[in-house]
Amino acid sequence: MRPILSENLAHPAIQAKLGGDQSLLNEVRQAIGRHAVVVVGMKQNPVVKSSRKLLDKQQVEHLYLEYGSYMSKWRERLAIKMWTGFETFPQIFIGGALIGGYTDLKALVAAGELKALLAAGSV
Repeated sequence: MRPILSENLAHPAIQAKLGGDQSLLNEVRQAIGRHAVVVVGMKQNPVVKSSRKLLDKQQVEHLYLEYGSYMSKWRERLAIKMWTGFETFPQIFIGGALIGGYTDLKALVAAGELKALLAAGSV
């Protein structure tokens, strides 16, 4: 999938820093495990708002996790991006799987696949 720097290629003095703060990722993982639909986003992002509005219009209950705005909590958002490999927000999870962002959600709705995904979800 995504290449990750091998620990033996990092100097021993910094190896303890490589894992980062896992509490944030644990929070996201737990939310994904407990809720059928999770939207991870940030303040002031119109695409995140559009995603949530689309889910509301489809009457899909969802949990929203918000991590800062454009200038705050960028490290937290970077950790999430590195974990998922998805470069933008929102990041939308359905049934425990990352389905992508707003454009991907719109495509699922247009194709009539959103309800089927929700019905088949493992949550």
